[in-house]
Amino acid sequence: MVESRQDKHGWRAELSLEFGRTGEKTLLRRQTHRGPLQVQRPFYPEGDRVCHVYILHPPGGVVGGDILDISVSLTKNTHALITTPAAGKFYRSSGLNAQQTNLLKVGPGGTLEWFPQETIFFNQAQAHVMTRVDLEPGARFIGWDIACLGLPASGEKFLDGNLIMGLDIWRGGEPILVERSRIEGRSPAMTARWGLAGYSVTGCLVCTTDDRKIVDKIRYATQPLAGNDLFAVTMISGMVVCRYLGPDAFRATRYFITAWEALRPAVLNLPACLPRVWQT
Repeated sequence: MVESRQDKHGWRAELSLEFGRTGEKTLLRRQTHRGPLQVQRPFYPEGDRVCHVYILHPPGGVVGGDILDISVSLTKNTHALITTPAAGKFYRSSGLNAQQTNLLKVGPGGTLEWFPQETIFFNQAQAHVMTRVDLEPGARFIGWDIACLGLPASGEKFLDGNLIMGLDIWRGGEPILVERSRIEGRSPAMTARWGLAGYSVTGCLVCTTDDRKIVDKIRYATQPLAGNDLFAVTMISGMVVCRYLGPDAFRATRYFITAWEALRPAVLNLPACLPRVWQT
């Protein structure tokens, strides 16, 4: 553990995780942290092959000026599933930007499942959230990101503020997916049909695979969930990409879990195993 630091600009928190393998078991071999980012002990609900880890942020939210850096590294033939016990929160800011950067590296033959619970951006939040995934040959990745703008259940809309969100996926030093989103509270994009169409929740799930049949499997599995929201599935650059746009973070999560339940057996030859923390 490294001593935490807070200055007039906010907290600087760092978390670094390295996974290795001994025999058939994936181990969390190294963890270092500075500031309010930690992990619980590893869990093995589906045996030694897959290591489940929960990332904790004890303050419960991020404010203007805070900087969070998370790095995850998987060595050859390891398999980790990483999630969070609760929604992330970016609170309103008086002007300073809050930043979170996730750097995820997966070695040859490794598998990373990255499933943070939804992130809530309060009205007047100023945030910059970036995730980069680097995959070596034979590495696999399934991950999602869900953003909730404001607190719709409480009637709080995202009327002001500025968000920049990005997702980069690279394989062998070459980009295979590069996405950027900029959301401004009073932008026409908030209500236009070419933008968020008045919805407050947006999400993206990606999975590395060349199996085009999975697109139809996901569409079939999620068909019973159809409601007053939008869900789409496509395949690009050797990846299945699922997108959600709607009014409810719970429904976004339900769609993505259903998609994952179809993806995991086909891509990883494993049944879906929901982390216990999702059920508490």
